[in-house]
Amino acid sequence: MSFIKEFKEFATRGNVVDLAVGIIIGGAFGKIVSSLVADIIMPPIGLIIGGIKFTDLKIGLKDAVSDGSGNVVQEAVSLNIGNFIQATFDFIIVAGAIFLIIKLINSIKRKKIKEEAVTPSTPSVEVQLLTEIRDLLKKQP
Repeated sequence: MSFIKEFKEFATRGNVVDLAVGIIIGGAFGKIVSSLVADIIMPPIGLIIGGIKFTDLKIGLKDAVSDGSGNVVQEAVSLNIGNFIQATFDFIIVAGAIFLIIKLINSIKRKKIKEEAVTPSTPSVEVQLLTEIRDLLKKQP
């Protein structure tokens, strides 16, 4: 089998296509969650803690170096802990949303399995006829 043909079979296999769709939807979902956190959740939290924007929180390690005319020769070095806090909030919200979705899917599956277990399956017409024939044969001496 040629390399191109083998790759084509691999790329068009159902699991690969499903994975690609999942990644694309996941990327779009990530943007929605980032906007939710940055634009809706974080402003009230920042207001509660005194108007601080988490993305502005930094720990300076080294100040910027400027020359005599005010041009920056060397950028400042800092730990951007606010970005880390923001990313942590994003992760917690994404993880929580995915947990709720998986929990919902699992409860639907459990309910479906319960319903299948409760409803007895009726035998097919052939099985019913064979059962009747068997019962008639048992009655004969």
